[in-house]
Amino acid sequence: MLFSRRQFFVSFAALELNRLASPLAEFLSVQAAADVLIVGGSFGGVAAALSAARMGCRVILTEETEWIGGQATTQGVPLDEHPWIEEFGRTSSYAQFRSGVRSYYRKNYPLSAQARADAQFNPGACWVSACGFEPRVGLAVLHQMLAPFLASGQIRLYTRTIAETVERRGDLVGEVVLKCLESNERLAVHAPYVLDATELGDLLPLAGVEFVTGSESAADTDEPSASATALPQMMQGFTHLLAVDYLPDEDHTVTRPPRYDEMRPHFKSLVGEVATHDDELTIRGRRLFSPPAEGHYESSIWNFRRVLCASNFAAGAFQSDVTMMMNGNECDNLPIIGVDDATRRANLEYGRQLSLSLLYFLQTEVQPGNNGKPGFRGLRARGDQFGTLDGLAQHPYIRESRRIRSEFTVLEQHFRVDSRPTGPMPYPDSVGLSGYRMDIHQPSGKGQSMTLSLNGHHWVQQIPLGALLPVRVENLLPACKNLGTTHITNGAFRVHPTEWNIGESAGALAAFCVQRKVPPRQVRGKPSLLDDFQRQLGRLGVQLQWPETLVAQSYNSMYANVPDWYFGEARLRFTPEGTLRRDYQ
Repeated sequence: MLFSRRQFFVSFAALELNRLASPLAEFLSVQAAADVLIVGGSFGGVAAALSAARMGCRVILTEETEWIGGQATTQGVPLDEHPWIEEFGRTSSYAQFRSGVRSYYRKNYPLSAQARADAQFNPGACWVSACGFEPRVGLAVLHQMLAPFLASGQIRLYTRTIAETVERRGDLVGEVVLKCLESNERLAVHAPYVLDATELGDLLPLAGVEFVTGSESAADTDEPSASATALPQMMQGFTHLLAVDYLPDEDHTVTRPPRYDEMRPHFKSLVGEVATHDDELTIRGRRLFSPPAEGHYESSIWNFRRVLCASNFAAGAFQSDVTMMMNGNECDNLPIIGVDDATRRANLEYGRQLSLSLLYFLQTEVQPGNNGKPGFRGLRARGDQFGTLDGLAQHPYIRESRRIRSEFTVLEQHFRVDSRPTGPMPYPDSVGLSGYRMDIHQPSGKGQSMTLSLNGHHWVQQIPLGALLPVRVENLLPACKNLGTTHITNGAFRVHPTEWNIGESAGALAAFCVQRKVPPRQVRGKPSLLDDFQRQLGRLGVQLQWPETLVAQSYNSMYANVPDWYFGEARLRFTPEGTLRRDYQ
């Protein structure tokens, strides 16, 4: 349904309230107004708040947990990025975030001389990203970026807050009632535009927005990699990450988890492929620990998602590296969407117990372990990395959300190499870029995961505006992993820089529509409005086109087999004389 300007904004006349003059806390008030309400302080939600505020809008931003930042902070996942991220294929504000992380370490941490001289300093020296960092540092940088808007009141941020009810009037979302999880107080918010930036697309069912879960069938989408039948419960698994460091001369064994015997078979893939040599442990062909190699970087489970590499800092500053455990603890076939609340809570608790059991397994069962004894008892849970007591992240890592039924759906054949041998389908309504490979943690039927079997089969992608527009509801927009992709294409659109771009463009779209007094569907449908909006995105620093035709890759899939590729362990980049090695200049 296409609204005229008058119809669309007259519909909001009864919803807009005058700004409250009371100095009392808003949760003691009953109503509040904003130009844009963003439910969910995910990575995309923060980006949406920033872009809307930069365009002059008043924003209310909520977050269920204590921290904003989603997968980059509360979930503890180091940045999953494409290999060109340092140069192009990202928004300016995303580049600002990465630069802010490096700057934070330079200003506040005792870097080694080699690390300080490294222009592309990687705090964690992980091999999944060129910029691995501790969750608290990511949080600090996000707050720095929001700081002027929070100070002025242009952005009002409420943590530990969820949307409880959503009123809908025809095809418009009206009042949204927020609930503070700590005080149980309610706040009714009226805003012309509401963005769903929750990790699971929680606002979609509340608002009666049409959505999809799980896998569509090949008959539905014609995608080469789609399943034969639609499987709404076949969603990528979630992982509850665990932060640990390692003090080999100490014993930090956790209490045996109550469900350990039940969980232990989950590690059979680890147990069956364990080999040890002295103080070195190899699991599934990857070393967990190994003696420091002189002049050589050895990729391992330990540095896979390492967030702090002790050798990148002054000698003695840190007792150990800090890493995120993300091997052997993925929860498959345990849906937390489309199930009753008791099942959802049980499945989430299973994820917690699985990660704690993995830690206990590594601490106690690996043979011969450290110094010839079972296990690595010096593994220490680092809950302080998240502000938790048990070492677990504040929130599980979510790979797949509810997805809107959209005006335009991103399909695999739009950018599959064998479907389009000369390059991906161009989207004239592009609002950003994604360049990641198809990363789907499910068996492919070829003895390997779909991630590996599909690697190198897809071009880099654009983000179409049509994928941000629900098929019916006019003023709710997705700002996280809940845009109009399929189960297959979600595998390329769920990563950090893409989620940030989705959120940034959704926030900018809401602000543009507030200022122009037009609904989003008109922006896509009218060429002059689309041109104006894309120019606005350009002013914000959002890239709309790739500079060249490239095959989509992850950072690691591009560089894993490059001899002596520099993953960020600064001591290995310098000669004893302190000069950069020639092959890295």
